[in-house]
Amino acid sequence: MDPILPIIALSIILGAVIAFLIFGNYFRKQKSEVESLAKAELINNANDKKPSKPAQSKKSHVKHHFHASDKTRVDWLDKLQEQSKRHHPLDLNTLKGHGDSVGGICFSSNGKNLATACADGVVRVFRLDDASSKSFKFLRINVPAGGHPVAVAFLDDASSVVVATQTLTGSSLYMYGEEKDKPSSGSKQQTKLPLPEIKWELHKVHDKSAILNLFGTTASYGSADGSTIVASCSEATEIKLWHGKTGKLLGTIDTSQLRNHMAAISPNGRFVAAAAFTADVKVWEIIYSKDGSVKEIVKAMQLKGHKSAVTWLCFMPNSEQIITASKDGTMKVWNINVRYQMDEDPKILRGFPIPLHDSSGATLHYDRLSLSPDGKILAATHSATLQWLCPETGKVLDTAEKAHDGNGEALILATASSDKKVKLWLAPSVQPS
Repeated sequence: MDPILPIIALSIILGAVIAFLIFGNYFRKQKSEVESLAKAELINNANDKKPSKPAQSKKSHVKHHFHASDKTRVDWLDKLQEQSKRHHPLDLNTLKGHGDSVGGICFSSNGKNLATACADGVVRVFRLDDASSKSFKFLRINVPAGGHPVAVAFLDDASSVVVATQTLTGSSLYMYGEEKDKPSSGSKQQTKLPLPEIKWELHKVHDKSAILNLFGTTASYGSADGSTIVASCSEATEIKLWHGKTGKLLGTIDTSQLRNHMAAISPNGRFVAAAAFTADVKVWEIIYSKDGSVKEIVKAMQLKGHKSAVTWLCFMPNSEQIITASKDGTMKVWNINVRYQMDEDPKILRGFPIPLHDSSGATLHYDRLSLSPDGKILAATHSATLQWLCPETGKVLDTAEKAHDGNGEALILATASSDKKVKLWLAPSVQPS
C-alpha cells in the first residue's frame, strides 16, 4: 500500500470537519438575526395598537394638512396639464367627443357654426358662441348606416348642410335641413331643437370613386339668383356642381388630369378651379341665365407656371385672384380677372418659396391652404405642422409644430386630424415678426 494514501484521506476528513464547523456557525448567526427582527416587529405592532389621544390628535392634524396640500398639488397639475395641451399661444381650444378620425370640417358663412365629418358615422355641428368655452353645444347628425362621412359643406342659411359619404358601392350626398316646428298643443313649450331631416339624397354620384372634398358658395356674380352651389370633387377626374337646396345637377367637369387633388369655387360663384396630378391648374367659368339659373360651364383658362403638381389652391375674397401651392416648393398668386375670351392669359402677380423645410434642409410642400375672410392671413399645413403666412409677402407670421398627432386641415381657424380632435386656433398678428 502506498504510504501517501492515508495522508490524503486524513487531509480530506480534516477539511470536511473544518468546513462543517464554519458553515454551521454562519447559519446559527443568520437564525439568531431573523428571530431578533421578528420579535422587534411584534413589539412595534403591539405599540401601534395601543390607544393614544395625543397620537390621534397629531394624526388627525397631519391628515388634514395632507388633504390641503394634495388639493393644491392637483390644481397645479391641472394647470400644468392644460398648459401642456395648449403648447402654442394661438391654440385656443379643442373640440373633443369624436369617436374616430375627423376627415372634413367646414365653417358656416357667419363663422358661428363649425361642422365636422367623423369616421364614427356622425356629423356634428358645433355652436361657437364662445370659442374659448370649456364645452360646446352641438347638433348630432347620424348618417345612414354603412355610410362613412368624408366631407361636409354649409348652405347659405347655416342651418342646412350637405354631407358626402363613402360606402363600398360608391359615394353619396345627403342634404340635411331643420324640420319645421310643429304647432305645440296646449301651453307646453318645445324644449328641444328640431333635429335635421334629409331633404334630398343622391347615390353613386361619381360612380365608385370617392369624394375628396366638398365646396359650397353663394352664387352672387352677374345674374345669379343667390343660391348655394356645391362642388363635389372625385378622386378620379370628375367634378360635379349641385344646386344646394334641391340637389339638381348643374353641370359636370372633366379635368382630364389623371386624378384630382381638390376643387374650389370662387366666393362669388363665378369660377371653378381644380388642382390635379399635373402642374397646370384649370379654371372654368359658370355662365348664368337671366333667370338666375346655371346655363353652362365653360373652360376659361389654365394657370401655367409651376414645375410640379399643385397640391392645393384657394381663391382670394375678391374672386379675382388664386393662390396655389405646388410640390415644386413654391407658391404663386395669380390674377384671373382677364379677358380670356380674347386669349388673354392669367398673370402671376407674385411668387415665393414655401418657407418650410425638413431636418436636412429640403423644402416641404403644403397639404392644405385656407384664407382668413379678409384675405390678410393664409393658413397652411404640412402633416402636423401649421403655419400662418402673409399672402402679400410670403413671410411667416407664426408656426405651430405638432399642431396634431396626424394630418391637419386649415377670424378662427380649425384643424382636424386622425387623433379624434378638432382644434381651434386664433389668428396671429398680421405684421410679420
